[in-house]
Amino acid sequence: MTTPALEVERPTYPVVLPKLSDPRLHVASIIITIHVLGQTELRFHVTVPQILAAILTCAVMEAAITFRRQHAFVWPASAMLTGSGVALILRVPSTPVGDHWSFHAWWVFAGVGAFSLATKYLIRYRGSHIFNPSNVGLVVVFIVFGSTRLEPLDFWWAPLGAGMILAYAVILIGGLLITARLGLLAAAATFWLTLAAGLGILAASGHSMVARWSFAPVTGFDYWRVIMFSPEVLIFLFFMITDPKTVPTGRVGRIVFFFLVAVTSTLLMAPQTNEFGTKVALLGGLALVCAARPILDRLLPEPRAAGDEIARFATGRGIVLRAAVFAVLVALLGTAIVAAGSPARGTIDPTAADILGRVPHDVDPATFPSITVGQDVLDWNHEINGAGAREIVLMLAENLLLESQAVRRNDVTILVAVDHGDRLDEMRARLQDDAATGTRVVERYRIDDVKVVLLAPFGKQEGLSLGLESQGTMTSETYDDSGALTDQTSAPFAKTFVMRRATGNRWLNVAALPISES
Repeated sequence: MTTPALEVERPTYPVVLPKLSDPRLHVASIIITIHVLGQTELRFHVTVPQILAAILTCAVMEAAITFRRQHAFVWPASAMLTGSGVALILRVPSTPVGDHWSFHAWWVFAGVGAFSLATKYLIRYRGSHIFNPSNVGLVVVFIVFGSTRLEPLDFWWAPLGAGMILAYAVILIGGLLITARLGLLAAAATFWLTLAAGLGILAASGHSMVARWSFAPVTGFDYWRVIMFSPEVLIFLFFMITDPKTVPTGRVGRIVFFFLVAVTSTLLMAPQTNEFGTKVALLGGLALVCAARPILDRLLPEPRAAGDEIARFATGRGIVLRAAVFAVLVALLGTAIVAAGSPARGTIDPTAADILGRVPHDVDPATFPSITVGQDVLDWNHEINGAGAREIVLMLAENLLLESQAVRRNDVTILVAVDHGDRLDEMRARLQDDAATGTRVVERYRIDDVKVVLLAPFGKQEGLSLGLESQGTMTSETYDDSGALTDQTSAPFAKTFVMRRATGNRWLNVAALPISES
């Protein structure tokens, strides 16, 4: 069969197209399928022009570089995978929600794609690139620009439904087939099991992480489960770590490499208190171990040499000593993980229950409002309906009553049991103002109607919140320094009380906003 060629003003340039057996095409088909599911079923916060900007930028760059070097038109399969990987993980928080065709910040995706691909040609070792391009590019831009400008794809994608089941099937089946074809199944299993053990130690120690998609800090077993079975972690495992150009070629080298990636990622993830830091730490583990490849290649057995056999490496002469060293290493790593995780421990306030127990906060059942729940809330969590929604609204009424008690008693300790974030700051400032003027202004709410809506804080490292759009009557009571009532007025009110389980203990008031007209 003759090679296709393109003739341009006499010179003939070969055209090299990918073969159907090329594993890069198989990887591309999986990633494209995930992109399609993200747009149609999973509500990924990324647009089609953003995705195309990253892919096409990488494709054009590599095609131009290859043409200059080889004087041939070569299909840029690897570069398109780099761009696709960037577009799959990168997010710009200011992107309009729900607009699949917005060109907003398309140049960011093009720029990150170009930077990622450039590392492939600028940072090389033994004639090949040392870093996975999309991995190192994303790590660098996340660290440089921070979570307010850029953020990674969430660990948790969507409630388990048809779209998520299909996504898991595509990732697992495709990933296992490709990994087996590359001879990396044992190495991939090493990474997953090591990461599972490391994060298990973190979870058992009480590690906690704030995530945009969760109402409460993710802690304990939930932390372990969410990360270890995250489709994002599976993509990282099957389609990023397993880049055959950036892993050792020897059998022992691959096992050690994947083990070190898991250990490094765990140690980097341990001190992180939010999902942004946790995700960047996971990606950063691969980048750091790739940077150490020249050292690893000197220490590990040569590929296909006598010592490059897993069975021989794990048995034979000196096995007892190696086992003892390994046991000591595991113990030291476990201790290091627990120590490194200390900043992300203990978010629940143990005094909240005591405070609630000593302050009256009974709500009159006759004042309970009518409640409607938005479809977005039900799609996210079907349990926030009926009795579940009523329990949350009851907690709002209790929190507002306890706020009034805090103002009346000038007791800031009550506030920390019911308020958090902006609302806590607002109420503390109110107590200070009242103390300065010698009066107490107490607000009492009678809520007639509540609509529960979902508030997703894109671009903020804080948890998912519920908005309780409330209408009714607010009575403002003014007391003098002796506690005598000096004034009382009532008027209709309309506010959105924002609630979140910010400490993991109970639903807290985190803000009070005007009701959105949309």
